Amino acid sequence: MLLTNGTRCMVHFNLQFSRGTFFKHLIPRKSTTLCHHKPINTTSLSHFGTLNSHQKDQIHLYIDALLQWNKRMNLTAVKEIDEVMERHVEDSLAILPPLKDSYRTHCGTSYDNLKLVDVGTGAGLPGVVLGIACPEWEVTLIESLNKRCVFLEHVVSIIGSSNIQIVRGRAEDLGQNSCFREQFDIAVARAVAEMRVLVEYCLPLVRVGGLFIAPKGHDPEDEVKRAESAIHKMGGSLLQVCSVQSQSPLGQRTAVICSKDRLTPKKYPRNTGTPAKEPL
Repeated sequence: MLLTNGTRCMVHFNLQFSRGTFFKHLIPRKSTTLCHHKPINTTSLSHFGTLNSHQKDQIHLYIDALLQWNKRMNLTAVKEIDEVMERHVEDSLAILPPLKDSYRTHCGTSYDNLKLVDVGTGAGLPGVVLGIACPEWEVTLIESLNKRCVFLEHVVSIIGSSNIQIVRGRAEDLGQNSCFREQFDIAVARAVAEMRVLVEYCLPLVRVGGLFIAPKGHDPEDEVKRAESAIHKMGGSLLQVCSVQSQSPLGQRTAVICSKDRLTPKKYPRNTGTPAKEPL
């Protein structure tokens, strides 16, 4: 259930899968009941080190489930625990400092109790990690593929996070749904699409005065420049492109941060598939 602006909107997590499909992807309980974790080299994991012991345990449970389920379905190309920590967990946590700084500076309010949406979350990145790191936030994970939603429901169950909900759907459709349109303080999207496409997916979901943050590689300047018109059409403006402190083997990372200045015109987002096929 999602409560927005005093209006009760019932969100149905519509898992259309057969019993056979469910059990095909379900990992036996003994594989996910974890009392002892394989030691992780935390030498370079500066952001992970800021978590408390309970949050670290939740991250361990998440990683173990990710790697177990990845044997049955395509969730990530990464196969080793240490690599998941560096490439996914640490990289996800690395956007928190610029996210919080930008929200405090440009939105003029506390970043406590935020409503964050992760668009095209896939295996739950960065949304699950952010939901663990910030349990006071309401985190919504949007994912269009049914089997990934089954995995995410399993993850939320085993880590015990009541602040994370999964919504199966397309960003284009949800952006035209009053239960989601312009209801979130922050939208994030990691490794989903180029900026011209991302802003049409994400900015319609952000309230006026909120932020959209896209983690990118070391030099997104050309990509961002191509997206300037699309950002403006969605009612936004580019705030900054900042370096992100990350030990990821992918190299230097950046965060592209946009503000939502005006209501998004009703014609956006366009029909499903159109933003990717015909970027603005």
